[in-house]
Amino acid sequence: MLGLSALLPLLVVPFASAAPKSRATTCNGHAELCDRSYGNVTFMGSHDSFAYSDDPLALARDQEVDIPSQLDLGVRLLQAQSHMNGDDLHFCHTSCILFDGGKVVDYLTVVKTWLDSNTEEVLTLLFTNPEAVSLTDVWKPAFDDSGISDLVYVPPNLPMKQSDWPTLGDMIDSGKRVVVFMDADSDPSQVDFILPEFDMIWETPYGYTDDSFPCSIDRTSNAQSTADHMYMINHSLNLKIGDITISDPGEADTTNGVDSIVAAADKCVSYSEDNTYPSFVLLDFVNLGDAKAAVDKLNGF
Repeated sequence: MLGLSALLPLLVVPFASAAPKSRATTCNGHAELCDRSYGNVTFMGSHDSFAYSDDPLALARDQEVDIPSQLDLGVRLLQAQSHMNGDDLHFCHTSCILFDGGKVVDYLTVVKTWLDSNTEEVLTLLFTNPEAVSLTDVWKPAFDDSGISDLVYVPPNLPMKQSDWPTLGDMIDSGKRVVVFMDADSDPSQVDFILPEFDMIWETPYGYTDDSFPCSIDRTSNAQSTADHMYMINHSLNLKIGDITISDPGEADTTNGVDSIVAAADKCVSYSEDNTYPSFVLLDFVNLGDAKAAVDKLNGF
C-alpha cells in the first residue's frame, strides 16, 4: 500500500494540469479590445510594407522604416506584393528590378520574431499574388519555414461575415492570432489559412491624387452583401510625374494625420453594417503623421 507521501504527487498532478489558461488582459494595446470582435476593430495598415528606404531618391519606396519599426509604431496589417525572382518568391514593387524587398520567407521570419516578443497582438497579413504562384508548393512552405503557420487563424466557415469573427481576446488566448488574406488566386481548399480577401473585405480606390479622399467601393466580390464585408480605406496621397504615379512623402504628415484619416473614414461609414468604421486604414510612410492616434480615435479611445 502506498504511503501518503507517495500518493501526493498523483493527487496534485491532475489538478495542476487542469489549471485554466490565463486570458489576455491587453489586446493590441488596449484591454477594451479583448472583448471586441476582430471584425469590429480598426487596424492601422502599411502599404507595400517591404518597400522601405530612407533614401529620398528611391522613388519606388512607399515606406521609410523597416518591418519591426512599422509594427512598433502600431501597424497591425502588413500588405505586400509578391513576384517570383528566379526560383524564389520575393516581395517586389511592380517588378523586382524596380524594388526588391527580398525573399518572402525571410520577411515572414522577421514578422514571426516580432510576434514571439509581442504575444498579445493580433496581426493581419494581406498579400498579392499577381503571378498565381502555387499556394501549396511555394506559399505554404514559406509560412511553414518561418514558423508563422503555427499562429494562423482558420475560420470555421467561409465567407466570414463582419459580425462573425471571434474577439481579439479569444484569438490571442487560442494562439491563432495571425489572419492571412490574398487578393487573388487564393483557394482555401488547398491552403486553408490563406483567405480570399474580396469575399470578406471591400476596398476604396487606390492611387488617390485628390486629398479629399472621396469614398466609393472599388474592389469586392459578390460572395456576401456589402454590409457583411469588412472594409479597407486606401489612404495614401499620390502625385503624378508625367505618366508615373508615386506616393507623396511630402504630404504624408497631413495625409496620415488624425483629421484626414477620420474624415475619410466618416465618408465610408454608410456603406457598412451598423455604421461601423473601416477595419483597415492602409497608409504609406507610416512613420510620418499621427496615424496611431487616428486609429485609436476610430476605435473609441
